[in-house]
Amino acid sequence: MRLTSYTNYALRTLQMAAIRAPHLVRIDEVAQAHRINRAHLTKVVHQLAQAGYIETVRGPKGGLRLARPGPDIIVGDVVRLTEGPLDLVECFNPEINTCKLRGICKLSVALHKATAAFMAVLDDLTVADIAMNRDDLLARLGLPAVAVATPVAAVSVNTDD
Repeated sequence: MRLTSYTNYALRTLQMAAIRAPHLVRIDEVAQAHRINRAHLTKVVHQLAQAGYIETVRGPKGGLRLARPGPDIIVGDVVRLTEGPLDLVECFNPEINTCKLRGICKLSVALHKATAAFMAVLDDLTVADIAMNRDDLLARLGLPAVAVATPVAAVSVNTDD
């Protein structure tokens, strides 16, 4: 199986948004970190926003962020969005199939099973999963650690003194 660069860019964008949360991520930051052409990345971000995976904020302090919690974004769904049908061979698509072996070919059956198994693994993976090792990912990308807001414990003050 092989996914397109476009799909890789989409997954890297979602991963970056997850590891930089709660801060906004700029397209230039993703492009530079992953050595992706900014123009290609802009198309990816547009599609991800249209599909409701990310929100974009315009302006000088703008950027992008996940539109849903990371555990709610299934990697398999993103792959289906960006790849379309995973037609490994022409017989997977009845509209263009000219194979004389349709219906009797063991290879076609095996390839269908392999594709289903591949997608089952991706359907069991979320954006939260691929961003779980946040600190390691940030370090490898050469990005600063993200300060995550932590609740402050209440302090009692004794005024009897």
